[in-house]
Amino acid sequence: MPKPLADNESLKSALAEACPELTGELLPLLDSGLAHDHYRIDGSPWLLRVPKQSQRGYTAAENLAYQAACFARVSASGHGPKLRASLPPGPRLPMGALVVEYIEGRPPHLPEDLPALAVAMAAVHALPLPSQDKRPPLEDHRDPVAGALREIETQALYLDGPEVAGETRRQLEEELDWARAYTGTQKGVAQPRSLVLTDTHPGNFLIRRTPGPEAVIVDLEKALYGAPAIDLAHATVYSSTTWDLATSATLAPDEIVDFYRRYLAAAGPERAALVAPTLLPLRRLLLLRALTWCALWRVEHRAEITEDNSAGWAAGRSDPGLIAHVEERTRHYLDPAVVRRLRGEWLDSPRLEDLLR
Repeated sequence: MPKPLADNESLKSALAEACPELTGELLPLLDSGLAHDHYRIDGSPWLLRVPKQSQRGYTAAENLAYQAACFARVSASGHGPKLRASLPPGPRLPMGALVVEYIEGRPPHLPEDLPALAVAMAAVHALPLPSQDKRPPLEDHRDPVAGALREIETQALYLDGPEVAGETRRQLEEELDWARAYTGTQKGVAQPRSLVLTDTHPGNFLIRRTPGPEAVIVDLEKALYGAPAIDLAHATVYSSTTWDLATSATLAPDEIVDFYRRYLAAAGPERAALVAPTLLPLRRLLLLRALTWCALWRVEHRAEITEDNSAGWAAGRSDPGLIAHVEERTRHYLDPAVVRRLRGEWLDSPRLEDLLR
């Protein structure tokens, strides 16, 4: 097992200083994510969320401030955990920590819980867009399509490595050519923007009953201002729905279409009219983002742990079983036959576009 970034006594000491009334034992939770350790604060409705490393190369203070802003803003929708306190980085707590609401719930069951995910995302996307000066520290993609392409272009540099088969590389380069052309058509075009969650694979949600199924997104460090349709795509593409063992399912085309329709109904006619034309182009863009990330991870997770914890995917920070799972998933998604099947949504008949009409 990897050594935790901060020992129990250091965590208790930092928590006592920030929240002296929270005196319960710290109960470690299963290591199920690459970026954080989690501790339930016994006898309370709170959770200690301890970053392992910065996935974006931020300093510890920048990383913590960004995540605190994510929780504070998303929780205003009623579908994200509340933020209680920030524990600043220090010698015994190198990356700091957040105290956030502990959500009692179960993993989503697909496709049954897709309507709850659609409602949750519609609620987040409906939050008022703050004035430009109030958006930091969150990233602000004024041109969401160009912003997504910039990220893809950076990740696509890893397609030339030995971890990517030649046939996969050829297919993804075709997708990259399409993405560049599509981005060019969007210059100067008004694009729907909102607070978005970014990392919306179903394993990042929990379902609680109040009294019916209600989805809460519990992994929030990547929220930003961008395109709502990318969130919707990320929740339903194959590389997301089969990522987490607890939520794994392969969705049928009609189940994906039903999810989109439920989102548009929850969003209301005005927002639906803006978002609907972007659903399928941004789905294609999102899948390219996901697959190029797989190529990046297969190289970068071998990075050595750095003193400032800026090696964002270092495997040494996570449980070996989790790393083995991610290694298997990324290899699977980059298999040429899998890539070919995923592209079938827009290249083969019947296309998803035809079903959504």
